[in-house]
Amino acid sequence: MLKGKTVAPLTLGCKVNQYETDGMIELLKEAGMTAVSFEEKADVYLINTCSVTNMADKKSRQMIHRAKKLNPDAVVIAAGCYVQAAKDKLMEDDRISIIIGNNKKKDIVQILEDYLEIGVTDEGMLDIAAEKEYEPLTINSTLEHTRAYVKIQDGCNQFCSYCIIPYVRGRIRSRELASITEEVERLAQTGVKEIVLTGIHISSYGKDKENEVGLADVIDAISKIESIERIRLGSLEPGIITDTFIDRIVDNKKVCPHFHLSLQSGCNTVLKRMNRKYTCEEYFEKCEMLRKAFDRPALTTDVIVGFPGETDEEFQETVDYLTKLNLYEMHIFKFSPRQGTVAAGMRDQIGPEIKNQRSDVLLALSEKNKHAYEASFRGEILEVLIEEKVRRNGKDGYRGHTERYIDIFVEEECMHRICGREVDIINHIVQIPYGME
Repeated sequence: MLKGKTVAPLTLGCKVNQYETDGMIELLKEAGMTAVSFEEKADVYLINTCSVTNMADKKSRQMIHRAKKLNPDAVVIAAGCYVQAAKDKLMEDDRISIIIGNNKKKDIVQILEDYLEIGVTDEGMLDIAAEKEYEPLTINSTLEHTRAYVKIQDGCNQFCSYCIIPYVRGRIRSRELASITEEVERLAQTGVKEIVLTGIHISSYGKDKENEVGLADVIDAISKIESIERIRLGSLEPGIITDTFIDRIVDNKKVCPHFHLSLQSGCNTVLKRMNRKYTCEEYFEKCEMLRKAFDRPALTTDVIVGFPGETDEEFQETVDYLTKLNLYEMHIFKFSPRQGTVAAGMRDQIGPEIKNQRSDVLLALSEKNKHAYEASFRGEILEVLIEEKVRRNGKDGYRGHTERYIDIFVEEECMHRICGREVDIINHIVQIPYGME
């Protein structure tokens, strides 16, 4: 029934969403469909939506409506987090043919076939809060042949006051270890060299299985796959950084010394309102533990400015704290009230002008820290995984990342001097004298 039809996918939001889109497209291809660009006229449009902010909701609606304009006769599938959050509203939208919530994406082929046969389906939604099983979506290849994101868990039990994700993703559900390693082995056979472990809350991996396995076990298992040369970790909660966890990974040469520890604020009173489960002092201690165990680890984080009630004094505490912490990179977000969360109903919401000012202050600090950290490697030989041939600043060259995720560009002639003119260096780790590219 699906053979010969075209499907145009679009992913909004995080790397987990992209992974799940790729998994759905592989299932549709196996059923005989052909994937095309979202801008092309297609038989089916698949929009995997995001709901992390109100703006993400708006973008999701816009892309759904755009699909119907591209081909008014197409089947439009809306999937993912926004669907989970706004099911009743979307069911009334006649521009949407099918809605598929989280943990039902694995059934996309059957759902689509049923729709084409009888013109309606009610199979695409479930009570995500009651789900206890990990959804078995997998991928066999990736467009980016050097690096692959591999989803190892879903759901979150944290219930931060600003976050909708526990409500649209449900409780934590861990993927079977054997399934993870089987997928990584398949990806390795396609040439992938670096695996990025991702999920909604990967620090909680295994906790739904009575801690029989944990994140360190996943790392150990993947590191035994010979052709995988790097293992990079997605966003971590500070609580996972313990002496035991560090001891498990510190001598594993495949683990990248790049740790993204979610912070959100450098002020304890703000962290408490956010319902975060640590203090600034505890977070600082975790960073120091990593710095002691690894050589100049790249430590990165997320920070929200303008959280409800954040005073000038509280913001200054954050500035002073982050200056002392001296992280490699900080991703700065202006608080956006998400309907359905505790924070959206809090008093003393901060105006956009103040949010913009505070964001600018932290962006400047982040840029300063980034340049200083990267400069500390000048003159050293760094190993770079070459990902693609690009043109930058009017010059042809090659782009890749170090194990600490420093972005490296090497001009073509320089690369030929290092590796030889006849060598195909894409998807290989090359030693580069940093600062002399």
